[in-house]
Order: sequence, then structure tokens, then C-alpha cells
Amino acid sequence: MIRTAHFARWRRTKTDRTDEGGAATANRWTVRIVSAALVLLTAWHVFASFLWIYPPSALRQLPPENALSSYMLPLFGQSWSVFAPEPINGDYHFNVRALVVNEAGNEVETGWVSATDVELSMVKNNLFPPRAGIQAEELASSFKNSWDGLAEKQRELTLENYTDDEWLATLEEDLDRVDDDIDAEKYIGVDRMATAYATQVAHAIWGEDVVAVQFRVSRQNVVPFADRNDPNAQRPEPTIIRPGWRDVLVEPGQNEDRFAEVFRSQYETYLKGLNR
Repeated sequence: MIRTAHFARWRRTKTDRTDEGGAATANRWTVRIVSAALVLLTAWHVFASFLWIYPPSALRQLPPENALSSYMLPLFGQSWSVFAPEPINGDYHFNVRALVVNEAGNEVETGWVSATDVELSMVKNNLFPPRAGIQAEELASSFKNSWDGLAEKQRELTLENYTDDEWLATLEEDLDRVDDDIDAEKYIGVDRMATAYATQVAHAIWGEDVVAVQFRVSRQNVVPFADRNDPNAQRPEPTIIRPGWRDVLVEPGQNEDRFAEVFRSQYETYLKGLNR
């Protein structure tokens, strides 16, 4: 009986040790797998950041199509454009106004609101600035670059009003009609984005009675480097692009209520800062 009890205890002890050893081995393999995955993720992030920051080259074609931009934007986007040989030498502004229906039932134009200044007020004096603080500025830059790529007749056409239900398709057809040598597809995409953003801003400030929106993009260079020591030097006049009125555009899936909540609150904070 004593030997049998002793043997039973020995078997249980051995089984427990075996179970503990198996669990420890499983834990070690889990740690190794997780560590390897983290190392691979870190290596990909460093490699992707290098490709993104490095001047455009054939190396950017190594990842699958759109994989690099999809990974880097919007969280990890960065550049070295603040340094030579071609540092940033100007800033962009995106302004919005709307056509709204007043209490008398008449359509009236609002004043211009600088979406750029409202957003930048989220960044200034903020140790952890939100990414939302530079959307309007980046949109203005993208719009001007696309607009500059159009032919002269196409540029003139964008300054006209397009306020019918199918305005976007009509605008694209008109741009192709006046000059089919330059593909207007890229511009159409940016015009759509700008109109949708202007619609969000207009709804956030003036409510749902907005029937049309208009945006204005400007770029102003800094004081030329050669005049940096001149106390009377003035910045060059801004380049202003003001497309015509556009019908309101709400993209599927966008959260207008949340945007309005954030932007309206920041707009009111921005106005208080101006009145101090």
C-alpha cells in the first residue's frame, strides 16, 4: 500500500512537471513568434519610411501598387521638403463660402471662412497636434497642383458655375471637350474632394439650408531669400484660384454630424481668439 501510494504521487509529480514543461515550451514558441512578427513589422516600417522619404525612384515600385501610400497615409506621411535644395517657400489657404436660404426664403451669399485658419488653430500651442489640423492646407496644395496641370481653356472652364444634379459629370465632359489632349480625370477627383470638404464646412457653420458652395484656394510665397535681411521686405501677392459655385456634395459613408461637431467647436474657439 505504501509503495502504491508513493508510486501514485511520483506519477502525478512527473505528469505535473511534464505539463509545466509543455506549457513553458508553448510559451517560448509564442514569444518567439510574436517577437519575429514585431521584428518583421519594424523592418517593413523602416523600409517603407525610407522609400517614402527618399526622392522618387525605381525603388518605390518594389511594394505592390498602392501598398506604400496606403500604409504611409494618413498616419505616417512625412517628407524632407523643409530642407534644401527645394524647401517649402509658401503656404496655402482654403476658404469656403455658401449660398444659403434665409428665413424669408431668399438665397443669400455668406462671407468667406478660412478653413485653413480654423484647422491650424488646433495645431498652434498644442504639444500633440491632431492630424485634422492640416487637412485644408493639404487639400489646397493638391487642388492647385492639379489645376496647374490643366490647359488654359480648361482652367477658365473650372471658374464657371456647376450647380445641377449631374454637375460633376458635366464638368468632366466639358473639360475633355475643350482640350482632349490633357486628361482631366485627376483634376475632377480633386475638385470633387474639395467640393465635398467645402460642403462639410458649410453645413458645420451654416446648417442644412446650404444650396451651393464655393471654395477659394490661394498660395502665397514667403519673402525671397535674397531679401531676408530687408526689414521692409513684403511677401509677394498670393496666387488665388476661385472656381465657380458647386452643388453641395455629400460622399457616402461620411459622418457629417461628427465633422460638424468638431469643426463648429473649433470655429467658435478660433473666433474667440480673434476677438481677444
